Amino acid sequence: MTGGLARSPLTREFVEREYNNRAMVPEHPAFFARWEKDSEYVRETMQAHLDLPYGPHARQKVDVFPAPNPRGTLVFIHGGYWRSLDKAMFSRLAASWVAAGVSVAMPGYRLAPEVGIEHIVDDMIGAMNWLASNGARYGAPPRRIVVGGHSAGGHLTAALFATPRDRLEFDPACIVGGVPFSGIFDFEPMLLHGFNADFKLDAPRAQALSLVARKPTVAAPLVVAAGGAESSEFQRQSLALAAAWAPQARALILPGLNHFSVVDSFAERGQALYEEALRLFE
Repeated sequence: MTGGLARSPLTREFVEREYNNRAMVPEHPAFFARWEKDSEYVRETMQAHLDLPYGPHARQKVDVFPAPNPRGTLVFIHGGYWRSLDKAMFSRLAASWVAAGVSVAMPGYRLAPEVGIEHIVDDMIGAMNWLASNGARYGAPPRRIVVGGHSAGGHLTAALFATPRDRLEFDPACIVGGVPFSGIFDFEPMLLHGFNADFKLDAPRAQALSLVARKPTVAAPLVVAAGGAESSEFQRQSLALAAAWAPQARALILPGLNHFSVVDSFAERGQALYEEALRLFE
């Protein structure tokens, strides 16, 4: 038993079924189309500093949506199984946060198979270090930072919390909370997933990426969330990390939300995930 859910025996059939979010939510193209349309509108109508480079690669860029006199900064890391999607699809999330007085920074990152997942973790460390040094000039001050991320971004969020302190070029006390949701934190199942053709994981690399056996190095509280309509494995993943990192972390299972509708809830006032994340800035 791990974090309240036992893991079923791993077979390729089980892993492909449990970790194929697009197959579990056949209407996912409608989510993507709406996100892209709404995000384009946000970029056109809100103040934004787009594609600020934190590294030499074309994807090593950050979008910043500043709030007037911000009380803190939300760093949101997008998902896409470390192999697809882009920060621009998620600009729409910034509107409600800026309205609440929180600046938003959205870093992009390199993708597999061009680079391994451990290099994507390096990108997020680099993006955080860049924001700590440069964010203030764009309206995203490096104080009262909450890091949140969805799916692959959920893993990258938690990975930042487990980063060796000597790799962070800022005081980690600036980070006041984390919200990894719908993430993967135990990588053993990925060894059997078809996407491993891109990840190229072997057992030692999967163990090195897994976070459930590690301890956080950043002391801020975490809300580790998953949708109640997600697969049993995605719920287990979040429950397992919350249990392993307790009492610093706690789990939040969101009834009725699938792997895509949970993203909407992160930007909607009155939704539990949004309210829990907002509370971390207090």
